[in-house]
Parts: sequence; C-alpha cells; structure tokens
Amino acid sequence: MSPHLKKLLLCTDLDRTLIPNGKAPESEGARQRFAQLVSQPNILLAYVSGRHRQLIEAAIHTYQLPVPDFAIADVGSTIYQIKQNHWQPLQAWRDAIAGDWQGMSREQLQLMLSDIGPLQAQEVEKQNSHKLSYYLPLEHEPQEIIHRMQARLQADGVKANIIWSIDELNKVGLLDILPAAANKLHAIRFLMQQMSFAETQTLFAGDSGNDLDVLLSTVPSVLVANADAEVRAAVTSAPADKLYLAHGNFLGMNGNYSAGIVEGVMHYHPELIPLIEGVCT
Repeated sequence: MSPHLKKLLLCTDLDRTLIPNGKAPESEGARQRFAQLVSQPNILLAYVSGRHRQLIEAAIHTYQLPVPDFAIADVGSTIYQIKQNHWQPLQAWRDAIAGDWQGMSREQLQLMLSDIGPLQAQEVEKQNSHKLSYYLPLEHEPQEIIHRMQARLQADGVKANIIWSIDELNKVGLLDILPAAANKLHAIRFLMQQMSFAETQTLFAGDSGNDLDVLLSTVPSVLVANADAEVRAAVTSAPADKLYLAHGNFLGMNGNYSAGIVEGVMHYHPELIPLIEGVCT
C-alpha cells in the first residue's frame, strides 16, 4: 500500500455495478482485478445493495465475489459487519434510524396503509423491522400511490423514504418504505464515521437511479460505463472532482461493471495501479 493512501473504504452497488447481470458485456479478467485490489489489507470493502442478506450471499457465491467487510443491505435499512463469514447487524445503525418511525413497527405501518392501492406485501424474508416492502402491478401509476402513502404517514408524524423501482425479470413494481434516514448516502457516511474514514479515503461505485443520492454528493464516486442514459443525464450537476464517469480503455478493459469500478479507483488513486497491473486477464 502506498504511503500516500493509508486506507480506503470502497463501497459498491451490486446489481449491474459489480455484478455483470445487465445487457452490456463484461471485460474478461475484470473481476479478478477487482478481487486483487480489495484483497489489500488497508482496503475495506462494503457492498451497498437493495438485496437482503440471503440474496447478497447468493450473489457472492454465484459470481465468485470477494466477501466484504461490510454490507449495507435492504436498501440501506440494515448494515452488517462481516468477520470470518459471521454477519453481525450493527445495532448502532438500527438505533440511528429508528426514531423516524415514531416507535411504530413495520406491522403497524402496514395496517396504517392497508386501504391504499392494489399493494401486495412482499415475502417475509424481504422485510425487516425498518423496511416495509410491497409489490405494485406495473399498470398502476406509482406516483399517485406514493403521494397517498406519504400523506398518510406524515399525518402520523412518520418520516419515511419511499423508493420505487422495477423488477425487470419478474415485470413487477417494487415499493420500499424505510425510515427517512435509511438511505445509501446516510449509511455510507455512518460507516465512514464509525470506521474513521474521511471523504478522501472513501469511494462509491454505482450505476442506477437508486445510487443518485451518493453520486450527486461530495463522496468521491464512479459511474460505471454501462449506466443508462437517464442516469448519465441526471449526474450532469455532480461536482466534476467528485464524480468520475468510467469510459473504458484502462488496461484494455471496457469500463463496464467491475472494470469501471477498478478504473474509477485508479482515477482517484493512481498510486494503486501497480497492485493490479500484473493480474492475468
């Protein structure tokens, strides 16, 4: 590790950022270079995902990903510290976000919203004490449903973050209701504070609209080359010195997925390039 970089907290989204499960091609050997990079003892790796723990573990196995030091899971509502394959939820994070729901449980919120729209509660394993998740058929207008939910919750003093996304594989809408403080950016900043990392020692990688809160922040970030045009348009207001757009042509890689992450790390920390130059592709 270069003396110029004492430590690095590398935070990355999973689906279509590190995991090559989009339409764009993956560069051969890119994941091996990523794994070599994060194997360095002074680099802490955090996965930041909407997935719950079991799906993160499944992705690690399926795609032969490095086991992270931390996992920000369930759309930011849970943070795990992983030591020797033991996943320990951070109670301090639960305490930090709990107040937004005024002490109400997920079940109480579900009852409060039971008469709104054609919502179907997601499976139990996709819920937790600070995450209430629904399926919403795509033929319904999500913004109207979200507006009604917010009005109902605000009337009872509940501060909530409602996230809309689409499960492209199953062709269904997803609505996640979280404490207002439970988002990717706040969770990353919480980790930075807990582990004593400055912004200059932190890097985030993402690809989608769910990553915009971090991509548009002052946390140094990289947008992988396979991000869609809508996200690229949305980040035009980001500080130029805080967001790097991966474009490929770094060590012969195309900038998609893990190739883009590695390219971004080397943009901010070129002294690390010797660590991965010799990795076979």
